[in-house]
Amino acid sequence: FNVETVEYKNISFTVWDVGGQDKIRPLWRHYFQNTQGLIFVVDSNDRDRVVEARDELHRMLNEDELRDAVLLVFANKQDLPNAMNAAEITDKLGLHSLRQRH
Repeated sequence: FNVETVEYKNISFTVWDVGGQDKIRPLWRHYFQNTQGLIFVVDSNDRDRVVEARDELHRMLNEDELRDAVLLVFANKQDLPNAMNAAEITDKLGLHSLRQRH
């Protein structure tokens, strides 16, 4: 894992890059405590695994420790010709349903 603390003016936050490999995912929950924001990075060109990404995202957001966390989704690889656009990613990840989670 990569861990970095970033300070800007009067704000300090710690960033945990935990990766998405299958073997690492069970360890993610150890980093949920005190999490105020989650940046979820999805490969917008990987149509075969977008359902897997959706399932992992929703599984994480159902954890008590992440109930109040702010979510930001980054869709990388947008420059590739077969990449899903923002609307398609929103649909495939089920992001509209997350509005009702509070």
